[in-house]
Order: sequence, then structure tokens, then C-alpha cells
Amino acid sequence: MSKNCPPSQDSTCPNQVGANCSDCRLGGICLPVALEESDIIKLDEIVKRGRILQKNEYLYRSLDTFTSVFAIRSGYVKTYQITESGEEQITGFYFPGEIIGLDGIGKNRYVNNAKTLESTAICEIPFNRFQELTMELPQLQTHFFQLMSQEITTDQELITMLSKKTAEQRIATFLLTISARNAQRQLLANLFNLPMSRTDMGNFLGLTVETVSRIMSKLAKSGSIKFQGKDIEILNITQLKEQANID
Repeated sequence: MSKNCPPSQDSTCPNQVGANCSDCRLGGICLPVALEESDIIKLDEIVKRGRILQKNEYLYRSLDTFTSVFAIRSGYVKTYQITESGEEQITGFYFPGEIIGLDGIGKNRYVNNAKTLESTAICEIPFNRFQELTMELPQLQTHFFQLMSQEITTDQELITMLSKKTAEQRIATFLLTISARNAQRQLLANLFNLPMSRTDMGNFLGLTVETVSRIMSKLAKSGSIKFQGKDIEILNITQLKEQANID
């Protein structure tokens, strides 16, 4: 890990942008643990790294030809589709160490639009080269299938949340999910910054921005969280889980 990038830091780390897979502090998240050093070198040879996108730039657009999957090195990306009525419907938020672009595999075209929420560094993995490498490295193929399975599970959980949970349960669940993803990246699980706007958060959760603000204030008054702007602190995770209706 770079000396200039402590575990609690949740923003772009310039010293990590050009690092190879074996040196990247996020390698343990987006790479299978079982990979040997010699295997990681093979992966390094096909990864295109160091690309930086500014805020609100597109990583890819819906119906673009599928060519690559991407690992987010720093920053954040949202994905969305345009409904028949011309409105934006957010389908996901992606964090450092996570893989994006899997939606393009099925029909050889990306389904979603992918736009950065802030300055973002990405690693591009050309899919045709990646397929060749997975033939040599079965554990890499297994890891990739696991990522696809996680993507499907996440989509199913979102459908369940939007159809079954109340507004308070949706927001509490969302905050707990962000907390868990931060913990996975060895960042603080109880103190973090929400990269998305309240409007985007509401769009994703099927709520109005007014409802998001009201429920956030309600959770704060209950003592579960404290927030100022986009900065969130979880004060009572047990209570927040109860409010999310999570055992």
C-alpha cells in the first residue's frame, strides 16, 4: 500500500494509478487469492492501466460494442439505462476494486451507460485476451464466474428490496451495503462518504429526493447514523440492521 494512501482514504490515489496488479492495494479484491505471482504477471501483460476519466465522463454507453471489462482502481462509477419515457434509471454504483462491464457479454453490446461520479482511474481488460488467459488459468475463470454470479445476486436483491421493503428499510439497507463494501476494501466501515447525490440515491432506490432526505434525518434522530452532507457515520449498526429488517 502507498504510504500516501491510508486505509481510511476513499479518494483517488495517484500513486496507485500506474501500479501493476501485484503491487495494487486492491488486488486482493478483484483478483482470485489463488493466483501465483507468475500468473499475475501474465494478467499484467494484457491489462491496460493508467486511464483516468474526469467527473461525468463515460466509460461506455448503452449499445456500444462490447470489447472489455474494467476494474475500478479509484473513484466511482454509476450505471444507468434510459427508460421508454426518456428518463434515467440508475442500475448500480461501482467502487474501487470492483469489476464493471459484465452486462456486455450476453449480446456483445453493453446494456447500461457507465458514467463516472468523480475523477476515476480504471484498468481495462480486453475480453478476447482475457478469455485466452482463463484457458491457461482455471482459477481465474472460476473467479470471473463468481463475479458474474455476484452481479446476478445483486440484481435479484435489488428487485426484492424495491418490491418488499419500506422506504426506511431501503435506505438503511443501502447504507449497510456501502459499509460492507468499504470493509471489503479495508476502509472504515462506520465512517464513509457517499459519492452519489441524494437524487441519484433516490433514483436507485425508487424514492423521491424528499423521501431520502426525510428518512436520513429520521435515522439520524434515532441515533443510528450521523451525517453532514455526503459524510456518513454509522453510530449503532445493530439498530440500523433492525431498521433495515436484516437479521
